[in-house]
Amino acid sequence: MRLPMRVTFPTTALVAGLLTVGLAACGAPSAPTQGGGNPTGEVPDKPSKPVVLNVLDVAGNLQLTQGMIDEFVNQHSDVISKVTYSKAPAPDLVGKIKAQQGAGRVDIGLVLTGTDGLSAGAEQGLWQQILPTHADRLSNMSTYLEPAAKMQELAGDYGVTVTYYPSGPLLEYMPDKVTNPPKSAEELLAYAKANPGKVEYARPANSGPGRTFLMGLPYILGDKDPNDPINGWDKTWAYLKDLGQYINNYPTGTTQTMKDLANGTVNVVASTTGWDINPRALGTVPESAKVSTLEGFHWVTDAHYAVIPKGASTDQQAAVLQLVQFMLTKEQQAKAYDDGYFYPGPAVKDVTLSMAPQKSQDTIAKFGRPEYDALIENNPKEVPLDNKSMVAAFDKWDREVGGSKVQQQ
Repeated sequence: MRLPMRVTFPTTALVAGLLTVGLAACGAPSAPTQGGGNPTGEVPDKPSKPVVLNVLDVAGNLQLTQGMIDEFVNQHSDVISKVTYSKAPAPDLVGKIKAQQGAGRVDIGLVLTGTDGLSAGAEQGLWQQILPTHADRLSNMSTYLEPAAKMQELAGDYGVTVTYYPSGPLLEYMPDKVTNPPKSAEELLAYAKANPGKVEYARPANSGPGRTFLMGLPYILGDKDPNDPINGWDKTWAYLKDLGQYINNYPTGTTQTMKDLANGTVNVVASTTGWDINPRALGTVPESAKVSTLEGFHWVTDAHYAVIPKGASTDQQAAVLQLVQFMLTKEQQAKAYDDGYFYPGPAVKDVTLSMAPQKSQDTIAKFGRPEYDALIENNPKEVPLDNKSMVAAFDKWDREVGGSKVQQQ
């Protein structure tokens, strides 16, 4: 059985730590090409010999894509002879890559990351420029869903979107405790006031649902500029301070909020599609839990990316380009449904649940929600804040809203 979701949403937490590491260094590394390939630096169409590809995941993405990668190796052993997988916390990414580049020995050929690691690494010049140089080898990018294409814009030229989901913000609750769930921000505040300590969300810097709740409120409340947390979120900050009067603590991870919901410590928590489906499939949260949205709801989207570190050999780069093109086929994208971890998951068009592995179909049939199709279809989808704005929002939240009540796990 899997542990409760290893989400680093963004899935992928601790953007502030990544940016701090990135800004502390100066100048972009220039690591030499390693381990074969074209000595001129041109990336061949195919490796000169099958490569051993080392993949580093800092976003929990392998839960969605390892099956795709393994299938490529099975079908194309002339391109990749073997894959090794490793995982690390997102804040460790920049230091790990810089250390290899500084030593002139880059053995990681592919990094799977969220927006945080992508942005922090790009700012430091750690990633190979993939686009538009190799756009002709990644033609399946033309089949992106529109929101996934917008998430791709955040990657600039240095990453390729491999999975996507609309995320949230959603409210999750136990119907036996909350018979009339809040339908607006005002009703949520009134519920929290009438039921002190029974509403909870995790510290946004450490939590996908916490971060999505934070970024979704400016749309719900009609703030001046949802993309400017410092000068455009007057209503949001005032609301969060009011709400915070009735919140006992802010856990440092989403898993704790789900445990608190399950054991009755709280009645309402911030959630996302993946955090709704997957913990119920794992048994962390009772199957009977329900979700709702607030009036004025906009989705705040999320994605995972494939990036190539500078210093990866031209043979490794050739292999990764072929692999990513393969991962963006409809057949392989269907595997991203997984167990609802990043629901729906596929980044390209026309990938239905009926195309997914039977296990995914069975899990979603039991733990998914029929209302999600309409919610995804009928509500606006917004890209998250850029990295610097997100860090500024986290810092302001820590200082002015909930930092003194953060509960360490």
